[in-house]
Amino acid sequence: MSPASGEPPIAEAEAGINGAQAIPSYLTDNYWWAYVHPNAVWVFERQWLIDAILWGNYHRLRDAALDALGPTLPGRTLQVASAYGDFTPSLLDRAVAGQGEVDVIDVLPIQLENLKRKLRANAPVRLATMDSAALTFESASFDRVVLFFLLHEMPEDWRRRTLAEALRVVRPGGRVVIMEYAQPARWNPMRYLFAPILARLEPFALDLWRHDIRDFLPADAKIGGFEIQRFFGGLYQLVSFERTE
Repeated sequence: MSPASGEPPIAEAEAGINGAQAIPSYLTDNYWWAYVHPNAVWVFERQWLIDAILWGNYHRLRDAALDALGPTLPGRTLQVASAYGDFTPSLLDRAVAGQGEVDVIDVLPIQLENLKRKLRANAPVRLATMDSAALTFESASFDRVVLFFLLHEMPEDWRRRTLAEALRVVRPGGRVVIMEYAQPARWNPMRYLFAPILARLEPFALDLWRHDIRDFLPADAKIGGFEIQRFFGGLYQLVSFERTE
């Protein structure tokens, strides 16, 4: 991020990370072991483990989401929720190539602190503790928004509000890109073998399986250019669309 932008680089963004923000109960009740507990980062921040969790598909899915955003990313990009692995560093490489900047929000300071350790000190990024369902950014303030494996971890009301906020903060003509789980094809054994695992560990994921992501958008959402691509026999989906007005 250039000094002329007037925005702090990562090394100066401590207030944004440490800002007070209530942690939603669905996280503390269902995902304390994966994100909230201090030992969670130590356990899960391992590239090989993340790839294993995604059945060897991490790099393919990461690159597909990044390609949907574009080879270079000028202007402002918002990543809604931090993520284990090298997704954000890879996103920043494209922002740097486009002389752009990235904002990353997460409701958990521990996740932003973990992300900070993975980024260069002069990275063109701002980190802020913020609820994805109640963003404090101005409307139409981003050129693109990306959600990388977030929605399946949310109950329906949070999912709807998060998508509404993503649409609100992206400018008309800007794009929203979502990488998520989906219900596999009937011929895919994962449709039957993985469902009980998700039901146990990801209590909201199967609800996402049963719906088109558009079902969770606001009824008056003005979108166009809707695209969907499936991976690994349908277990994963890349969804993208444009805000038209």
